Amino acid sequence: MNLRQETWDHTRPLGARGRRTKTLIGTGLVMTVLGSLVGGGASAGAASSAGASAAGASASATRSAAVSPASKKRRIDRARPVFSNPTKITNPLFPISKLDHVIQLGEDAGESLRVEIALLPKTRTIKWRGKGVETVVSQFIAYLDGRVAETAVDYFAQADDGSVWYFGEKVSNYEDGVIANHEGSWLAGRDGRPGMIMPADPKVGDVYRPENIPGFVFEEVTVKAINKTVAGPRGPVQGAIRVQERLMDGTTESKVFAPGYGEFRAEAADELVKLAVAVPIDAQRGSAPGELRVLYRGATKIFNAVPSKDWAGISARLESMTAAWDTYRAGDIPTLLESQMTAALEGLSGAVGAETPGPARQAAIEVYGAGLDFLLQYRRVPAIDFDRLDLWGRQLIVDSAAGDRGGVAGDIAVLKTIRARVAHTLGK
Repeated sequence: MNLRQETWDHTRPLGARGRRTKTLIGTGLVMTVLGSLVGGGASAGAASSAGASAAGASASATRSAAVSPASKKRRIDRARPVFSNPTKITNPLFPISKLDHVIQLGEDAGESLRVEIALLPKTRTIKWRGKGVETVVSQFIAYLDGRVAETAVDYFAQADDGSVWYFGEKVSNYEDGVIANHEGSWLAGRDGRPGMIMPADPKVGDVYRPENIPGFVFEEVTVKAINKTVAGPRGPVQGAIRVQERLMDGTTESKVFAPGYGEFRAEAADELVKLAVAVPIDAQRGSAPGELRVLYRGATKIFNAVPSKDWAGISARLESMTAAWDTYRAGDIPTLLESQMTAALEGLSGAVGAETPGPARQAAIEVYGAGLDFLLQYRRVPAIDFDRLDLWGRQLIVDSAAGDRGGVAGDIAVLKTIRARVAHTLGK
């Protein structure tokens, strides 16, 4: 189980991104791929569950010895849960059915880490102990240094006592833009029992296991503190809890869960990731400020103008974008998104000043993406995702022009993943 409302699993390889083989892919192919994705010609699926199970089993078995004997602490997840209305998840510390979209930002082993978590408009019934349990379906995608590292689909259900249970995940781990393995995939009923991911009323000393299939997957959580106040995207958030999670290999991670948000912060020896923004809890009333439109539209116009090499005109537009940013950032805005946009604009300024077309286009994409994260607070999620399809289409053009084969493969994978989030809106 990775960051997805939980955190990154250090027992699982992310897929080292080595030097990519270069090949030239025509822009015509780029647009053909985009057209097939939006038009419905591309499949959103990644791999069969049977292959995922086999891959996860073989890799996890080699690490099973690292798990210590069953904890003698106060396990609260031993009773068999009852699921009468499982998709109505009301637990404030894990409100997965009420979170349309979440963005988490941070760093993993020196690389920038971005996570997007999206509620999918469907459910899945999973058979456990002879009965079908309907589960909420959530999509997870993680990027390291801007490249896809992992995608997953997760399944959750709330028991009648208010506790939330984890019914499994279908994982695809990427290396050089292509699927390397499905390690970490599992499904309740097929591979073992579901695991409690959040108690109804957590207390200090409580112990529970979101994943508990010996030799396959394992996580044990201990509640360390409750009733904490944390700094949220829009101000203090009360009622948070802090937990410690022990993983398959014996390493531990510290996490914070906050009401209305779910996982809020995760920290390990070489990783720190925080919640940057979530909707609808951080949604703002009214239309988006004009300054944001100047930023994200300006980024696309610079991207389009770079081939002309009109650096004077591009510099003038960048100046207007910087002025708009200075005005907008003077208000009350999410801290992590502010840092992200500041860094993106600095990168764009440097690339434009050096008059380097490739880096300038790449930097324009970074500003575009940072702008969309802010706009998430003002616009419907599908509208943002359609813009993200446009963003990754531009990334595909840049990587194609650079002959970056791994980049192109990863871009297509991301386009397919985002398309899965908006497929239900196509044709309406």
